[in-house]
Amino acid sequence: MTRTTVRLDPALLRAAKRHAADAGTTFTALVEDGLREILARGRGTPLRKTVRLPTYKGTGLLAGVDLDDSAALRTLMDS
Repeated sequence: MTRTTVRLDPALLRAAKRHAADAGTTFTALVEDGLREILARGRGTPLRKTVRLPTYKGTGLLAGVDLDDSAALRTLMDS
């Protein structure tokens, strides 16, 4: 084993130590596992496959629909 120094954001360090404790492992083991996982992915490999969503022809949104207003959208969908 080799010792090294890594500078981490204090909040990230606290969260990682808490996660390690909850998982019953050490912070060092958590970091090693994370590095192994990242290295196993290879370079340039995306985390997930690209999802192609279907699109349909139409005239666009109905009058009065605001996609940024989820409460109003739910009311409109329920009616």
